[in-house]
Amino acid sequence: MRSVSSSGPHPPMAAQPLVTIGDVAVSQTEYATPAGTFPLARTQWIVQENVHTTQGIPTYAIVLAVLFFLVCLLGLLFLLVKEERTAGYVQVTVQGHGTFHATQIPVHDRMQVGDIHQRVNYVRSLVAALG
Repeated sequence: MRSVSSSGPHPPMAAQPLVTIGDVAVSQTEYATPAGTFPLARTQWIVQENVHTTQGIPTYAIVLAVLFFLVCLLGLLFLLVKEERTAGYVQVTVQGHGTFHATQIPVHDRMQVGDIHQRVNYVRSLVAALG
């Protein structure tokens, strides 16, 4: 996470945050980072995914396949069981008013990635409403 500000932070956030994205809290008209609070109008929000999903046979399926193979040949059917594993992070960057802040959010399933995208799209709609 990094923050850069050329114009110094504003006072603490006056309004209740509507959404948080990593360490960034966003209200109707401003956003707060560890470096301070800044106006939300005319900011740019960027999402970058560094997420990978792998598919494999879970350990329990291998153990059950070996155990049931000794009893009957149907134990090999356990080797057809697949499990998806997602790992990585999503980086959200906000730029505006001489500031830059990036936060990395670790994710462990694809639903978390979708949730982060929805949060950023909501913030983008707030920015658009401010003109």
